[in-house]
Amino acid sequence: MDIPDSTARLLRSLTDSRALSGAALGVVNSAGERATLVLGHAQLTPEAHPLTPEHCFDLASLTKPLFTAREVLRATERGQLDVDDPLAAHLPETAELPLGERTLRQLLSHSAGVPAGGFLPLHEWGDPAAIRARLPLEPWELREPGEAEYSDLGYLLLGLVLERVGGRPLGEFGLDEGLTFFPDPDRAVATEACPWRGRVMRGEVHDEKAFALGGPAGHAGLFGTLDGVLAQAERLLRGGWLSAAAQAAAVRPEGASQTSSGHTLAFVQAQPGWSGGSLCSARAFGHTGFTGTGLWVDPEYGLAWTLLTNRVHPSRHTSIDTQALRRAVGNTLLAELG
Repeated sequence: MDIPDSTARLLRSLTDSRALSGAALGVVNSAGERATLVLGHAQLTPEAHPLTPEHCFDLASLTKPLFTAREVLRATERGQLDVDDPLAAHLPETAELPLGERTLRQLLSHSAGVPAGGFLPLHEWGDPAAIRARLPLEPWELREPGEAEYSDLGYLLLGLVLERVGGRPLGEFGLDEGLTFFPDPDRAVATEACPWRGRVMRGEVHDEKAFALGGPAGHAGLFGTLDGVLAQAERLLRGGWLSAAAQAAAVRPEGASQTSSGHTLAFVQAQPGWSGGSLCSARAFGHTGFTGTGLWVDPEYGLAWTLLTNRVHPSRHTSIDTQALRRAVGNTLLAELG
């Protein structure tokens, strides 16, 4: 199996022009055949470094499905929790708060009614211990449960649940090969030249909230190589990502209230305008990350792929339409390989 010429030309035109500093694409089919393509640079400024297959990308919100949701379901497999537990069962300090009544299922599927939390100034709250103590007790303005709103805050809370259940910080959880919370900076893809932190971020998490928590968090903080992320896509396509029952739960649509947003317990279902492209089947699912990362799986066509870019380097303020690029890549792959 080879990367289609149309897909390669599309990505090469963007990296050659430096509209996109770098891109790594991996595709796998249901027979386990793989194809990869690595183009451009891991870093452009303050000096240029070519991108290699060994470089780790900041996966941003791919942390949500590939780590947090997966670990919650693994804990469910072990009988340590149930996804229908209220938050207060694992964060008892929320027992007298409306937040404590919201369930882990609702948090996983972004239907708990908690705020998005996109611009929380956690770095102003103190050290990581102070942030962890304050997060569950903050008087959040909650919406009705069942109302879909994509939420970093919900996954920050799930990260706290995992730490309580696991008895250790997220950074000490085991990860599959090719995934890490603490990459070697010399083998990490650069993200933004951050004015707040005064440097180009490389080997440090780009997300400000995760950075304030020390790196690993429930919503962001995971890094991965092309092979590492493609291995996750392959296990989602061919089985073995979780037990058969837990994996089915991870990709099953979550109720009538979620129809418009298409969330499962870990991913986003194919729907009009979604990131995987319009040629995907109704059974396809995937997820994206702010830094320009994404993973998609289409069981009906027996194909899974990941596109990893450092589209926020050297700045998040760019003219490239990342969502249109993702759809174009998905469509060209499915047209040729599906």
